[in-house]
Amino acid sequence: MGSGGKKVSKSRIEDKKITHQRAPTSKPPFTLRQIKNAIPPHCFNRSLLRSFSYVLFDLTLSFLLYHIATSYFHLLPHPLLPYISWPIYWILQGCMLTSVWIIAHECGHHAFSDYQLVDDVVGLVLHTALLVPYFSWKYSHRRHHSNIGSMERDEVFVPKPKSKMPWYNNYFNNPPGRLLVILVTLTVGWPLYLAFNISGREYDRFTCHYDPNGPIFSNRERLQVYISDLGIMSAIYVLYKIVMAKGFVWLVCVYGVPMIVVNVCVVLITYLQHTHPSLPHYGASEWDWLRGALATVDRDYGVLNKVFHNSTNTHVVHHLFSTMPHYHAMEATNVLKPILGEYYSFDATPIWKALWREARECLFVEPDEDGAQNGVFWYRNKF
Repeated sequence: MGSGGKKVSKSRIEDKKITHQRAPTSKPPFTLRQIKNAIPPHCFNRSLLRSFSYVLFDLTLSFLLYHIATSYFHLLPHPLLPYISWPIYWILQGCMLTSVWIIAHECGHHAFSDYQLVDDVVGLVLHTALLVPYFSWKYSHRRHHSNIGSMERDEVFVPKPKSKMPWYNNYFNNPPGRLLVILVTLTVGWPLYLAFNISGREYDRFTCHYDPNGPIFSNRERLQVYISDLGIMSAIYVLYKIVMAKGFVWLVCVYGVPMIVVNVCVVLITYLQHTHPSLPHYGASEWDWLRGALATVDRDYGVLNKVFHNSTNTHVVHHLFSTMPHYHAMEATNVLKPILGEYYSFDATPIWKALWREARECLFVEPDEDGAQNGVFWYRNKF
């Protein structure tokens, strides 16, 4: 961690050294304005044409995969090749749809174009096709960015102190239990968050992304939540008509299983961006926006970095400047590494190894016992 803060000229091996040294929690020696001034101005420019080129590219590859699967898989020699081909299709299509999901996420941040209406229309269409309530999640995700790292006000992946951990958690603190929790979280964690606010901020009443009157939303946002709900109902109706025409098994194979892969990718990426043994969380007495924004970590997904539009390895700069388009984020990250120094967090641990480690070591948070910083919380794993 913090290796990105060394000179950019350091070797790739040195740049990827991994330690569990805690990220700094003191006030940074730089301001957000100083960081922004160091980034080339063109990195903040949004190009409508370039943004649409990524949408077209992703959708073209997705359609090509669909065409190959539906036009040629049934011609393959049975029984072995179809059983090999379909899992390959599911993984590839799931990754491509995740890239579409990420573009829609950019629309929610007004990072797609200079035109808010264009961003919202594109985001609504793309996210609705992936069964995501666009406006609902846009607003809750905006609050996550506004309160990142806050124990009281952050919206998602908010760790619990030991005193608030459910009694049954200790029974899952073992390899079989940990594996079960990981599998459930990756496959159904995203829809459970949208429907029941699982892993989200605690509210004093039932919270749901589909409820326009829920505590997540302000009065001026409720109409757009209704629009999101209407979009989801329309998508479900289209899926129903497809089932009537093609059959349920066809829909599951072509769309359903890739959507499970999308859920896995979304939860995996976001969980690992905000969870690491070296990252702090802040109580009300210590929290400020800049320190909270820096309490995130970039990861290395190899070739998937490009597939996922570098959302995986530029998350720190994304939290600092969320309206920056993804195609400039890598350049901005490389500029900021030496400026942020030890305040920049990067971990190149292989993803599945990192997932297992974080699930084992990041169970709850507590301040240090010496009480020096009661408002700074660190991950623990011993009940």
